[in-house]
Order: sequence, then structure tokens, then C-alpha cells
Amino acid sequence: MARSGNRHSDEQPLRRVAPDERWQNLRQGDRVRVRLAPGHEAGGFVDALTTDHTTVWVALDGGGRTLLHCSDGVEILPHGA
Repeated sequence: MARSGNRHSDEQPLRRVAPDERWQNLRQGDRVRVRLAPGHEAGGFVDALTTDHTTVWVALDGGGRTLLHCSDGVEILPHGA
């Protein structure tokens, strides 16, 4: 039986993403608000981030951490904004 589809999908280039200005200005230790969806926010601080600022670990108020990527559709806002 013949296989259909692209057998070499792992060779296709990945879509490039770039963080917006807010993500680019984040620094470890910054107090932030994570807006998951309208009306759904969580506070915390930037625990770690990649050098290109596309991926951010946020330590949430009340415990736990969450890993966010700039393509997730999540906003990270400075705490006072």
C-alpha cells in the first residue's frame, strides 16, 4: 500500500516567530501579569527566559510556574500596566 502525504515533513522549515516589544523588554525578576484570555489573568514574576525572548517561565503568585511561548497567543504585561 502506498503512503500518502509528505514523507519528508521533518525537513520542512519551521515558521519563524518573533516576540512583540513587551516580550523583548522582559527581564528575569520582573513582576508581570499574564493575560491568558480576556478576563483571565494571573500575576507572577519572570523566573527565566530564553536569550531570544520567545520563551518565558513565569512563577505564578500562589505557587507553580508556567512556560509560555510568544506564539501561544498569551500576553505578558508589566505589573503596573
